[in-house]
Amino acid sequence: MRSLFFSDANTVLGKRWKDTADTVIIGGGCVGASLAYHLAKRGVKDVVLLEKSELTAGSTWHAAGLTTYYHPGINVKKIHYDSLKLYETLEAETGQAVGLHQPGSVRIATTAARVDEMKYQMTRTHWHVTEQYMVGPEKIQELFPLLNMNKVLAGLYTPGDGHIDPYSLTMALAAGARMYGAQIYNPAPVTGLRQTPDGKWDVDTPHGTIRADRVVNTAGFWAREVGKMIGLEHPTIPVHHQYVVTATVPEVKALKKELAVIRDLEGSYYLRQERDGLLFGPYEKMEKMVVQDSWVRDGVPPGFGKELFESDLDRIMEHVEMAMEMVPVLKKADIINIVSGPITYTPDLMPMVGPHHGVRNYWTAIGFGYGIIHAGGMGKFLSDWMVNGEPPYDLIECDPNRYGKYADIPFMCAKARESYGFNNVVGYPKEERFEGRPTYRTSGVYELLKDKASMGFHAGWEQPHWYYKPGDDTGYKPSFKRTNWFQPVGRECKLVMEKVGVIDLTPFGKFVVKGKDSLRLLDRLFANTMPKVGITNISHMLTPRGRVFAEVTITQLTPGEFLLITGSGSELHDLRWIEAEVSNGGYDVDISNVTDDIGVLGIAGPNARNVLQKLTEEDLSDSAFKFLHCKLIQIAGVPVRAIRISYTGELGWEMYMDQKNMAIVYQAMMEAGKDQGIDHFGTYAMSSLRLEKGFRGWGAEMNCDTNPLEAGLDYFIKLNKPGDFIGKAALQEIKAKGLKRKLSYISLDTDDIDAEGNETVWCNGKKNTE
Repeated sequence: MRSLFFSDANTVLGKRWKDTADTVIIGGGCVGASLAYHLAKRGVKDVVLLEKSELTAGSTWHAAGLTTYYHPGINVKKIHYDSLKLYETLEAETGQAVGLHQPGSVRIATTAARVDEMKYQMTRTHWHVTEQYMVGPEKIQELFPLLNMNKVLAGLYTPGDGHIDPYSLTMALAAGARMYGAQIYNPAPVTGLRQTPDGKWDVDTPHGTIRADRVVNTAGFWAREVGKMIGLEHPTIPVHHQYVVTATVPEVKALKKELAVIRDLEGSYYLRQERDGLLFGPYEKMEKMVVQDSWVRDGVPPGFGKELFESDLDRIMEHVEMAMEMVPVLKKADIINIVSGPITYTPDLMPMVGPHHGVRNYWTAIGFGYGIIHAGGMGKFLSDWMVNGEPPYDLIECDPNRYGKYADIPFMCAKARESYGFNNVVGYPKEERFEGRPTYRTSGVYELLKDKASMGFHAGWEQPHWYYKPGDDTGYKPSFKRTNWFQPVGRECKLVMEKVGVIDLTPFGKFVVKGKDSLRLLDRLFANTMPKVGITNISHMLTPRGRVFAEVTITQLTPGEFLLITGSGSELHDLRWIEAEVSNGGYDVDISNVTDDIGVLGIAGPNARNVLQKLTEEDLSDSAFKFLHCKLIQIAGVPVRAIRISYTGELGWEMYMDQKNMAIVYQAMMEAGKDQGIDHFGTYAMSSLRLEKGFRGWGAEMNCDTNPLEAGLDYFIKLNKPGDFIGKAALQEIKAKGLKRKLSYISLDTDDIDAEGNETVWCNGKKNTE
């Protein structure tokens, strides 16, 4: 038997072994192969892909292979688009057939709520060149003539959708990667990862060690094992997904053209043509679906690769029966195969893509519940990021740093079960899901507020969205029209404008930066000048091409010691960017993430000063405590760092304190404010008030898709400051050339429906999506 090792010590698996690499990709499914292809095609030298057994082993080989241009997310839809555009040309480029079929697809609406959802999605579709149409029953019947149309009200039709052979796709991507110079080794399991002092990686395999500038974990359901090698617990978990393949169906064979793929959203299944038969894949309800939690606790069984789980037709019979009612020919179809294999889920079903916080030069592309349609676009997205030093567009919903320590195994299992079972639920604006909550991330006033408010979930935290009053229709009741929170939120806005309100802002991300080089570091990171001691300002971190990576409130507490405040969803996203600059620039600083330790209460409204003045000896007058100033004061005997700030357009303070003292301060304020009409307000009211005042918010009016000048942030951008901040040169060039677009605010007169964001704006009969 021929050995894997040849006599030449530098030759392994029939190829020359590379001792060094720019990028080592761990995992040879469609995502890993796509990244290798894109990096090599971009001209990156020394790209190495390591696959533990054989390409496609894992979730790729048994995938149903659905491809769609559709996605409800504005930028994730770009990923789908790039994937399909690549798949359409890959065979001609590589000579490897990919088995792409593009008969189109229809998402079927059988309820009024589904019709509303489709109308909502149509308002956002013009951000893209992708064709998408809302169609009626006649068109649906034309696309899928075997449907029972009794319950069909409408459909969302996407031409160009279809399916692809996952094995052939991966082989074509691998062929392309090799064609452009990437090296692929298999079988080559990674047995160890060790970081060197200069931030590189030693990647151990049975064949030798590779010194890599960067490693990328694309290991699918082995991603947790790879992460554990360096002390990370990636929140990914395999779930059992089943689909059924039928024998030849005479009615299908008789068709003159291929059936469109259908997605019966109420039945929670997809169905497509497979040769002359049908392929049917359901998503079971959360109480029935199976989570492979033993792999989380004990690891993936050694040698598992192209194996499958035992199928369980009884578990999906409810969906089978609904499919038979919708597609009657299924009743007579013979089943020839039931596939039950592992697919990887994250708690929110979105993948984790990008550089990981806390570890230098370690990237992930894991947690793909829909790896086939994501693979091509994500490979391009990541390669652009790696080559250019910043993401090509904002994709924070897929950022691997959106999870923290709160995403433990019980939370992850509960959320994965919920996400799988909710695959085809109606996607409402302001969606909330409640499994696995609360986590340990509750503020010092949570117990006092939890029964008074509708709680939202923000980076593991529970935070009041809006508060109940007697007579209110309580609870979470989403809608595409005005719902039960509309009037209460208006009441809270009036409270803050006319009296005084208190809000729990504890979920803010909070970092303390200090040390010899702290001022130099922040001057490099931020486009604003740094505040003096006791002063606060609003500052922005920009990308090299001048886009807004983050918006941060900065206060210099003592000489060289700064408190940085960012949004809850940006906590580790921003911290990773800061720490990367520290490593790259060799700054002598200490950075502490104090998010969990410090509680935050906001007080706002014309009566806010009257309330606080009762509780402190500090002079709170305009002359003594100016706007954007910070002081350490005592409130009810508790030390509080108070910042005078306006996030609603009204007089206000943010107060930072030890979590354990929050309840004392809160109760003291509520007691002192009784004669001032004090009450609570939540994040919905705060968002509404800031919009009324024209205050920008990161993730809404600005992000990595936007430069600060077009977002109207000129006041905070100091192009004339001596420091050469990141993005300065690009911004100077942008300013010199002139802006092509500018943020504007518009008012809408509506009766029962409000804009949620990202809707297409039509002006004089023309669409304007910029």
